[in-house]
Amino acid sequence: MNSLRERISLASEGNVKGHHDNEPAYVLHSYPYRETSLLAELFTRNHGRVALVARGAKRAKSAMRGVLQPFQPLSVGWFGKSELRTLAKAEWQRALPQLAGTALMSAFYLNELLLKLTRRDDPHERLFDSYGNAIAALCGMESNNGHISVLLRRFELGLLRDLGYAVPLGTDVGTGESVVDGATFEYVIESGPIAAKPSPDRVQFRGKTLLDIVRDDYSDPVTIQETKQLMRMLINHYLGGQFLHTRQFIKDLRDL
Repeated sequence: MNSLRERISLASEGNVKGHHDNEPAYVLHSYPYRETSLLAELFTRNHGRVALVARGAKRAKSAMRGVLQPFQPLSVGWFGKSELRTLAKAEWQRALPQLAGTALMSAFYLNELLLKLTRRDDPHERLFDSYGNAIAALCGMESNNGHISVLLRRFELGLLRDLGYAVPLGTDVGTGESVVDGATFEYVIESGPIAAKPSPDRVQFRGKTLLDIVRDDYSDPVTIQETKQLMRMLINHYLGGQFLHTRQFIKDLRDL
């Protein structure tokens, strides 16, 4: 049995203010905190992103040490009312296969997006479910980069919409007319597509690509490539200058 210092039972801490128990969660990132503890950023279903101290988690016999792994669905409990609270328990809900290769780096990319685009204590239940589904899907996609790209684009679009960023696609904001397959468009961030003449010097998108995104149809390779360009432009804008380390790492690997 673990010591009280290593594992605190919330059932016996019912009088502690701000305690939560049996909360679905994933570890987004963790790093050393003081001599024997870890500071973990968790994404939870009902409370959003939370920062928790796992006391004694670096000790060899700590129950927390092998549990606080990224990409594994957890059930956690914590207490405290400050921004930095104390992790009381963490248990695996089920064990997913270990990720590898492009799928692993893609999962780290999802984690970095959540760390940099979500606010602490801001719940997004639908986004939590989308993340869990994406991680589970990546477990079977190690060798299928085409499918991984589509999964990432769907997640990025859902992420922005769940965070309240409108991503209009089906209407030309210049004319109010519907986007048509054969036309060419530029995309005005926070407004939408606007008709443009084809130009090699500007980032432009086919009307078909925009409509394929609306239809959730990624059977066209050109749609996949142009969707990647569009989502990168939007993500960069909303990051507000923050650098995505996973994106650069994946690029460097491909350039080797």
